[in-house]
Amino acid sequence: VQNKKLYLATFAAVLGPLSFGFVLGYSSPVIPELRKINDPKLRLDSNQASWFGSVVTLGAAAGGILGGYLVDKVGRKLSLMLCSIPYVFGYLVIISAQNVWMLYFGRMLSGLASGITSLVVPVYISEISHPKVRGMLGSCVQLMVVTGILGAYVAGIALRWQWLAVLGSVPPCMMLLLMSFMPETPRVLLSRNERSKATAALRFLRGPQADHEWECEQIEAGVQEEELKLSEFKNPSIYRPLLIGVALMFFQQVTGINAVMFYAETIFEDADFKVIGVMASVVVGSIQVCFTAVAALIIDKTGRKVLLYISGIIMALSTALFGLYFKVVLPNQNNSSNPDVWFTLNSASPGTESSMSWLAVVSLGLFVAGFALGWGPIPWLVISEIFPLKARGISSAACVLTNWIMAFLVTKEFQDFLAFLTSYGTFWLFSAFCCLNVTFTALYVPETKGQTLEQIEAYFR
Repeated sequence: VQNKKLYLATFAAVLGPLSFGFVLGYSSPVIPELRKINDPKLRLDSNQASWFGSVVTLGAAAGGILGGYLVDKVGRKLSLMLCSIPYVFGYLVIISAQNVWMLYFGRMLSGLASGITSLVVPVYISEISHPKVRGMLGSCVQLMVVTGILGAYVAGIALRWQWLAVLGSVPPCMMLLLMSFMPETPRVLLSRNERSKATAALRFLRGPQADHEWECEQIEAGVQEEELKLSEFKNPSIYRPLLIGVALMFFQQVTGINAVMFYAETIFEDADFKVIGVMASVVVGSIQVCFTAVAALIIDKTGRKVLLYISGIIMALSTALFGLYFKVVLPNQNNSSNPDVWFTLNSASPGTESSMSWLAVVSLGLFVAGFALGWGPIPWLVISEIFPLKARGISSAACVLTNWIMAFLVTKEFQDFLAFLTSYGTFWLFSAFCCLNVTFTALYVPETKGQTLEQIEAYFR
């Protein structure tokens, strides 16, 4: 039985990912502004600018660990309400910043909140959802992240950095307000032996016509109250889903998505597309939003694995084409001592570049569309489905930590890769990882379409 209140609870929760997308997108329009600002205490050089962008991922890695603790100790609902505090406080620190260190601290706080959000929201949504719509509602997490990024890009065209920070604190405040009226998940309530509250939560989420007692019994059969002990990690029903989750997060980042997004503006500029840098970001952001929405609409019909295959193949082809573009445009790049690929792009053989520039832009568009179709939303959805209830907090924390550490490394070390492997070598490496993604999906990722969380848990047992 479909019920509107389930969508309302999902909407309240996905205001978290919307906030977290805004945090990620915030640095793109703000960094150019802070590099030209009159106040010498706040002006960023290129090294400080890269830290302003990437320090969020370190805060988020810490948030992943904290979120894993909170989600088990205080429940899903309260964890979500609590994480709105560091969001708002982080933006307040940025608005009132007197020096660069305050800017970093504000970014760390909003990163911490983003890490908690990226762990708690998928778990909350998967536990309140009906199996028939869980894929669609779970994919809304990534849809709201990319909408938040796009929102920051678009708002950044009109607003100065302080006002952009004020705008960024609106969604977390709305989340705090709305979540206070939403129920805790029935699984958490039953694990605390609060059966009457669990039935009330199910009545809210499923509507009065549904068979609440039957669903309560199904969940109760799968809820083990005892604490998780370290020795249980030898048990395949605990370690197999954990290894799959960690691998999915690792593979999501080594596709190179963050590096490509980071340099999207430069790719457009160098490909002779006369688009202002910020507009290029808006174009890329719009592609992401469209294709993530498509994935959310079709995921419960096609299943998870099919979309991961299609997505992996599209990304493998587009990064291979990217590599080809650099190989053709920069035939003498090996002799260049300057690792900055964009410097070498401008010194490429004249004529080749403009005739081949469409290839770079098509590859970029294809890559972003491919990522948004599968490898963007689905790893987050799958990790919210496959862990047994008692290991959900600690296992999700391990996955989120893996994701953010890899995001930090790929973004921060991208320039070193270019120097070591050349630009085409780097993109061909990303392409090889995309092929590995497809193989890994075929061999190890279970299809969870249409199954209850209890059935998925039984599968691993």
